[in-house]
Amino acid sequence: MGERRQRIRVGSDALQELIEELAARLRRSVVVDDPLVRLICSSQHFGDEDPVRIRSLLRGRADDEIIRYVLDQGVARWPKPDFVRGRDDLGLLTRYCVPLRERGELLGLLMVVAPEGTLTPAETDTVAQAVPAITAQLRADQRAADTEELDLTETLHALLGSGEAARAAARRRLLDGGLLPDAPHAVVTVVQVSRSVEPPGQVESALRAALEQYLRTRSADGAMAVTADGAALLQVSARPLPARELADQATAVREALAAYLDASAAPVVGIGGAQDGLADAWTSHAQALVAARAARRLPHLKGIGAWESLGELAVLLQLPDHALNASLLPRPLRLLLDSPVGPRLEGTLRCFLEHAGSIPRTAEALRIHRTSLYYRLRQIQEITGLDLDRGGDRLVLHLGLRTRELLQAQAAEPAV
Repeated sequence: MGERRQRIRVGSDALQELIEELAARLRRSVVVDDPLVRLICSSQHFGDEDPVRIRSLLRGRADDEIIRYVLDQGVARWPKPDFVRGRDDLGLLTRYCVPLRERGELLGLLMVVAPEGTLTPAETDTVAQAVPAITAQLRADQRAADTEELDLTETLHALLGSGEAARAAARRRLLDGGLLPDAPHAVVTVVQVSRSVEPPGQVESALRAALEQYLRTRSADGAMAVTADGAALLQVSARPLPARELADQATAVREALAAYLDASAAPVVGIGGAQDGLADAWTSHAQALVAARAARRLPHLKGIGAWESLGELAVLLQLPDHALNASLLPRPLRLLLDSPVGPRLEGTLRCFLEHAGSIPRTAEALRIHRTSLYYRLRQIQEITGLDLDRGGDRLVLHLGLRTRELLQAQAAEPAV
């Protein structure tokens, strides 16, 4: 879709200097990655570069397969340095990995290329002596960037919130600060993550990493707000973003999260409808939340829901979870389902309603004679007591069937 791939924040000159100094003392290549194994800064080579290192330097990040391999070693939870063993099939040489922490929080990973799979005691002492200064500089770099990010997050939450005055003030801050253009079209995408085995902060970092490339594309400008278990991406554009482009974007976000997070995270994406600029972005956000709920409840959506394609389900999905239960099934529909011919007649009714009550199209879809269809429809009317020629009666049955779909999908959903 022509997006411009963005890199993780580049380390400051001060951090780069510390890394170069350590590498020169070791005569080994040294890298600082963020907790998701994305490059922050790298030293010069010492003849120990491998295909993984070269690709990372060229692209600004490691391949997803490498990221998943390193994270699967549990590096984010390591209490002390250890070796990430090389993999010839991945083009990866062994690395000495030091988790960089401040008060228990993982700030990054210091990687020293060690093809032989060991360092001398003198080398490990040299690394240990350098770690405090590198960690402190990394934290200083992050704090400087986090202040600006926090302000934007708070503004975005206000823009997408329920208070009209707060939304107007947030819109003005975004425009006056040049953070987003006053474009005529706006759409919000939300990402939600289930409880995960990942360490604290890992989910937030993963969400930022998955969404950051969409903060500026050829089609739109964006801003994001991230929490511990979800994120909202607002995009504004001169022209409406095509549904296919938004769907491809959502797929790419899920794929990125699969590289950064354990499968237990089970992320879902909800795409809101297009709205008129920043002033109405909150409506798209509300729609995106409903679409995300659909993505969680309906397996056939494969983790991605779009408001524009939900149809009548959009109404049902706004009911609270405790209310979305079998009691919502209309009594006439329950009578039909409980009858001896219920399964066959349910399929007939569903097809009839999907084809807007058209006898010719329904008979063709079911591959039955019209006389047989009329007979089945009479049976449905006798059992339910409803008149299928009445729009209101058809609506009762149609919403009942849609509710049944949601309940069946919920019952089939595996426990997370």
